[in-house]
Parts: sequence; C-alpha cells; structure tokens
Amino acid sequence: GIWLGCGGRLMKHVCYFGGRVRNIHPSITSCRMSREQKAVERARKAFLTGRSKPLEHRIRQLKNLQRFLLEREKEIAEAIKKDLNKSEAGTQLYETLGLEGEIILAVKKLAEWVAPRPVEKNLLTISDTVYIQPEPLGVVLIIGAWNYPWAVTIQPLIGAIAAGNAAVVKPSEVCVHTAKVMEDLLPAYIDKELYPVVTGGVSETQELLRQRFDHVFYTGNSMVGKLVMEAAAKHLTPITLELGGKSPCYIDKNCDIPIACRRVTWGKYSNCGQTCIAPDYILCEPSIQGRVLEEIKKSIKAFYTEDPKTCPDYGRIINQRHFKRIMAMTEDSTIAIGGDSDESTCYIAPTVLKDVQVNSKVMQEEIFGPLLPILTVSGVDEAIDFINKGEKPLALYIFSPDDKVIKKVIAETSSGGVLANDCLVHYSVSALPFGGVGNSGMGSYHGKFSFDNLSHLRGCLIKQLKMEGVNDMRYPPHTAKKLFWARFFILKNPDLGFIGRMTLLTIIAVVAAMVLQVRGGRKVCVLQWRCIYLK
Repeated sequence: GIWLGCGGRLMKHVCYFGGRVRNIHPSITSCRMSREQKAVERARKAFLTGRSKPLEHRIRQLKNLQRFLLEREKEIAEAIKKDLNKSEAGTQLYETLGLEGEIILAVKKLAEWVAPRPVEKNLLTISDTVYIQPEPLGVVLIIGAWNYPWAVTIQPLIGAIAAGNAAVVKPSEVCVHTAKVMEDLLPAYIDKELYPVVTGGVSETQELLRQRFDHVFYTGNSMVGKLVMEAAAKHLTPITLELGGKSPCYIDKNCDIPIACRRVTWGKYSNCGQTCIAPDYILCEPSIQGRVLEEIKKSIKAFYTEDPKTCPDYGRIINQRHFKRIMAMTEDSTIAIGGDSDESTCYIAPTVLKDVQVNSKVMQEEIFGPLLPILTVSGVDEAIDFINKGEKPLALYIFSPDDKVIKKVIAETSSGGVLANDCLVHYSVSALPFGGVGNSGMGSYHGKFSFDNLSHLRGCLIKQLKMEGVNDMRYPPHTAKKLFWARFFILKNPDLGFIGRMTLLTIIAVVAAMVLQVRGGRKVCVLQWRCIYLK
C-alpha cells in the first residue's frame, strides 16, 4: 500500500492506480476540500462548540442582524436597484421592513419560544413531568431566491438563529450585486463561522447539496425543488420547500370592482410581477370582464403613470432569458392592456390578456412576470372546478362581499394560503404560517412557525421511582384483572383542575397499594398516602 502525508497527518484512504486499489493517506482529500465543504465543516465545528445555543447569543446575533439592515440600508438599496430596478422606498417596503419586524418579534418572544412546553397528561402520567423541549437541529442550508433576495433569504436565517442552529447562507447568483453585498458585509455583523455566506452558481449549489445538513430550506421553483429534495434524501435530511405555482384570483360580480381591481393591480405588478404569491390569473363572469379591464387600466395609470417605463416604482425583469420566456407567453392571446416591451432593458409593461383559453401558453406554467390573463367562468362553482383541476397553488384570492361565497371557496379548494378581498398581505402576518401544499411546497415559516420549523420538538417524560404498584398492570404475567386496570388508566382521560388532580393522585396511591401483591413475606399498607413496606 501507498501512504501519503498531508499537513503532517497520517490517515488511510483508498485510491486507484492503474486500475488497482491502493491505500493512500486520506487527509489528501482534506487538502482538496472545496470552498463549500470548508464552509459547512466550519459551521458544524462552530455549532458543536455549543455557542449558538444560549439565549443571550441568539438575541445578540439577531440584534446584530437588525443593526446590519439599518446601517447598510444604502448598500442594500443600491444593489437591488442594479439587480431588479427597485426604488429605495420599495426596497424597504418589500424587503427589509418585514425582516426588522421578524427580528423584533423573535427577540421579544424568544425566551417564551425556547422554554419547555407543558402538555396534557393522562392518568398514567399525572404525577410525572411531561413537556416538549425545542432544541436546535444543527446546521441548516438556506438557498435563497432572486425575486426578493433579502426577504426570502434572511427571513429563514432569522428562524435558524432564533432556534439555535448554525446556517450556511446561499444567496441567488442571479442577483449578482445583492449576493456580493451579502457576502462582503454580513460576516462583519454576525458570527461568520456559524453563519457563513457562500456565493456561486449551479455548480456551487450542487456541491453544497452533496454535503450533509440537518435541514435544507429552499425557495424557488418546483423543478429545482425536486432536485433539492432528491439530494437531501440521500442524507435523510428534512427540507422546507417554498415554491410557487399559478395562484388564482376569483372576482365575484357583486363585489366592489374598482377596489378589487386596485388591490389586484398592486398585487400583480409589484416587483414587475416577479412574486411567488402574485395573482397569476383572474377568474370572473363574462358580464364583468369589461369593467375589470377598465378598472385595472385606471389603477395601472394611477400607480405607474402613463408611461410605466419611466416610473421609478416599476421594476424590470431580472434578465433576458426570463424576458424572452414571458414574452413568448403572449403569442396566442389577445392583449387588452399594455404589451409594450424593450429587451435591451428587460422592460415589459403591465399587461392584461383577455378571453384567454385553458390551453393558451400563458396558462401552462407560472407566469412570474407582469402578464395578467383573464378567463371567464359562469360563477363560483365553475371557478372552483377550474382551480381544482390544476396543481395546488401557493396562494388563492377571493374578492366577494358574501361570506358564504368566501367560505365555500375555502372549503372546496386547497392552497398554501388564502386571502379574501386583498392580495399579498397575508405574507406580512407573522402569526400565520406561510408555505405551500403539494406542488407549491412543503413546510412553513414566519414568526414562531420559523422557530418551530427549524427546531426539533423533543418529547420529554420524567418519572419518579415511586408508586411501582401502578406499573404492575403492565408487567407479566398478563391477566384479565391487569387488562381491566390498564384500560381504565389508558382510556380514561378526564379534564381535571388542581383539586381534581390532587384527589386523583390520592386515588392512584390507594390503587397502587391495592394492586401490590404480597411478595417475599412483605405486606403492604397505605399510610399518609404513601406505600410503606412492613416485613
């Protein structure tokens, strides 16, 4: 065998020479570790020191993260302006403001979240200590998306830090300038060993996915989501997939159409339609299609002026590949509003398509751009049937003044989230879980849901070495009498207050004494509610 040294260490490794297996020094592999491997190894080593677990450390890191968002506001806004043409105000509104809110909530509630959580007891555990203890999972991989590069990358990081984990952060390479700011500046504020930022493209992401993590959190499309899931399965790593889909929007003919269309216009064309929960298409009755078009046109003008191309609040498509993909969707549909474009600047005007058919190109995949198709249906029942024929969406929107219509749609459909009479804003409610179902994703986050999603909720039961008589029913030999008592203790689960529990403890003590059999010349009696053995 051949032995090679690397860095002064001697370790065994198998290698091929001329088709024959040879034993060589394995630390040669450590000398050739990729940048991604090293980042993961450092994060795991840092996690194993235990320094990410104390409550004080978590709060300090979260506050440092908030300080980063405030102190580097200018650099963050400039990078997003270059990547997506977002205005400075738009960056704060759609990216960093929500992150600050999440951090403030986590800092305020973290002591409560990390504390043991008492659970309901049954008759067999009424005298025991029973609780759920949240504990860190370990090292989390966070793969961000490009459409909201700060919001969807840093928000999972907040949950990972709050839960006491280490986290490897992989920003999207599509937002080149934002990824650079994240890589250069974030390590100056938070622990760079526990929370490294790894940049790069497809090959770097693939290399990261070859490593073993304790959780993988991916935001993106379902096609890549399947690849992430496949890679994670090799290590039996749990995952969160925040995907997307075609989120429908049903407009009832009896609703306030001007207000509904104003809110739909805002939800659709924010970030140039590049929002995973943007209304993907409208379902409405033919009788109101004309009014819907008219009101959307008014709202577009009110929001983005007569010439959205010159409006600072209207964004751009991320790159030319996506520009061409989106423009190809308009080929077999009628453009009712907008339709202007400029490939050199990746500009596509807010566009509405009317009389769209089910087999139109624009209905075959998530649009993820500023195209809004309108399909006509006979009413709410046909709308529900249409929605249910497709994949389960990430969001579902209903505009109606009738609670019965709203509840009917909720009851007869399935989606990651549902919002009546508005768009997008459910994302901002930390008390609601945000996530998909089926093809739109799995797992959820925001607020406490982020903490729980990135924690192991460990079940704990602490018993005492007393009242052994109660356990006699489970020990062999098994008899009908023991089964009777087992049924009583296992199946009876009364809702008792403090006095009831004390009374029940007394009864259990008596029963324990009664079921103890005389063994080895010992007799059992009950004295002061305790079992005392007399020889």
